[in-house]
Amino acid sequence: MLARLRIIFLLLLLCHYSLMAQKPDSSYAQKLGYPKNAKLLILHVDDVGMSFDSNEGAISAMEDGVANSCSVMMPCSWVPAFIHYLRQHPKIDAGLHLTLTSEWKGHRWGPLSGKEFVPGLVDKEGALWSSVEDVVKHASPDEVDKEMRAQLSRAKTMGFEPTHLDSHMGTLFASPDYLMRYVKLGMEQQIPVMLPGGHNQLIRATMNGSNELMQQMRGLGTMLWNAGLPVLDDLHNESYDWEIPKNLQGEDKKMQAFKTAKYVAALKTLQPGITMMIMHCTETTATFPFISGSGPTRKGDLLAMIDPVFKKALSDEGIQLVTWRELMEKRKSITHSK
Repeated sequence: MLARLRIIFLLLLLCHYSLMAQKPDSSYAQKLGYPKNAKLLILHVDDVGMSFDSNEGAISAMEDGVANSCSVMMPCSWVPAFIHYLRQHPKIDAGLHLTLTSEWKGHRWGPLSGKEFVPGLVDKEGALWSSVEDVVKHASPDEVDKEMRAQLSRAKTMGFEPTHLDSHMGTLFASPDYLMRYVKLGMEQQIPVMLPGGHNQLIRATMNGSNELMQQMRGLGTMLWNAGLPVLDDLHNESYDWEIPKNLQGEDKKMQAFKTAKYVAALKTLQPGITMMIMHCTETTATFPFISGSGPTRKGDLLAMIDPVFKKALSDEGIQLVTWRELMEKRKSITHSK
């Protein structure tokens, strides 16, 4: 996952758009009225709706643990069950995990806009492409835009009003044209967009300090802020690379200790501002190995989120949990006060 994100962000260096911005003199948290040194964190569960196990893991991470946000893959088979859950829990921070890939071999899904309308998005099986690279190779920006809107439309038809937009496998960051359609959709619909546009200390470390890249991301952040939307200062997306060692797999206590230690160490790297930390909490059953071999990593994420050790670390580090819903309410209050 981290390697994929590196490729995605490096591709942005080729961006056609010269959206340059100076190094921010204040965080987006400060702009929303939080103290200068406030460390705000969104603990975000990806891939909800992908499977029964994904739903159960996300719900457990939020109800029994400290995770406080999630996003839903609308083309997937277990979306209706989670939407029914949302109707009973309307305050949950749930976004739209815009999905343009179908990466598993035996568990696949197709575009909601219809194969005949977005032929560049589907492979020979009629499913979405399994890799980001294939999407970029075959799909036009218009097709990507059409599918994003179809997924948003289905969500609204089901009574699901997403609190934010983000990108499955980072596909929307793999092409400058895709990225601009993504940002445009958020601004047009007034839905916050997952895009780190602030100091980006974690991404800077991952990218070995590319100033040009940081300037481009800040430029996009400025666009979103000026459109009345909240903006992330940073993004943490390393947890999928924290694979559980073979000798620990199957032993929940040991997996929990391993993953919790990773997350606690990550908390210590957070800088003041708004950071989103991505995870894939899953309550793996006997069927999940037939979907993906990532079960231990995903189960480890869930175990970490329900670990009292991690909850205590949040307090010890002075970290305040926030949601996209709260951030948008803050942003609206600033706009209305002017």
